[in-house]
Amino acid sequence: MRTLSLWTFGLLFISLTGAHGFNQFPENFVVAKRNDKNPVTLTCDTKTDGAVTWKFHGEEIEDVLLQANVQQDGQNLAMSDVDTPMLGKYSCWRGGEMLSSTYLLLEAEEEEDLDSLILCRAKSYDCTFICKWTDSGYDAVRFGLGHNCTEGGRLCDWVNSGDQLPDGGFQFELSHSLSPYAEESTMLEVTAEAVNSLSILRTTKRFYLRDIVQPDSPQIVRCQKVQQALNVSIDPPSSWSTPHSFFSLEHEIEYMLKDNGKTERSSSALITKRISMLRVRSRDSFVLSTWSQWTPWKNVTY
Repeated sequence: MRTLSLWTFGLLFISLTGAHGFNQFPENFVVAKRNDKNPVTLTCDTKTDGAVTWKFHGEEIEDVLLQANVQQDGQNLAMSDVDTPMLGKYSCWRGGEMLSSTYLLLEAEEEEDLDSLILCRAKSYDCTFICKWTDSGYDAVRFGLGHNCTEGGRLCDWVNSGDQLPDGGFQFELSHSLSPYAEESTMLEVTAEAVNSLSILRTTKRFYLRDIVQPDSPQIVRCQKVQQALNVSIDPPSSWSTPHSFFSLEHEIEYMLKDNGKTERSSSALITKRISMLRVRSRDSFVLSTWSQWTPWKNVTY
């Protein structure tokens, strides 16, 4: 067994910091908990016996000073009192062949409002929905759905290919197997893991699908005079669940009066014809979901 210098790690970290941010979620990693006295072990993934050499960000680890923080025991590294200079990418080698690599990350300090980090929305009751990761302070994020992801993640079918948003967050499309025709009794469990060059944050959010349903904006088909009123025909958005006779929507019309420019709202398709423009929005009429976004204002001429 040999011991390695934390001072060595400090020098390496200073020279390499900023050079190992993630452009994708790491395949292999080990997480050290803050202020945890239990050692963390990095294992060389090889099926053959024999000595291996460990490297830290491509630089071979050498004995410099006698320290107890990092010890190589056979093919493994045992790390205790994990601190910032020790975090990053480790790889084990035999000769010129890299056998495996893994990242040592530190469990991130919990943020004040973890619930707001994950925002999810379903356009309908179909089999997919969208979740956004709102914190821009992380390099890569992955999402998983279900109990396997909540309980440690080993058997989780993670979704790694999210889209990075202009504000620095990430967006993912997740698939579920809930029947849109059955009464919903089971909550969805969405787990997100986010990494930067030093730490990993993990959080889970639970909700019913009905709680995140928000239809897209509906379509104004036509406005037709009916005696002294105006009949507004509205179609559901193309993304809404079918048949529409089962998945019904209620609509709200906002219109601007010609006489004084004031705006009023109506849940009836029949409104006064003395208007200059209107717009509409929709929601699920059964569960009273979140309203859709308003359509753009439409000028009314007849």
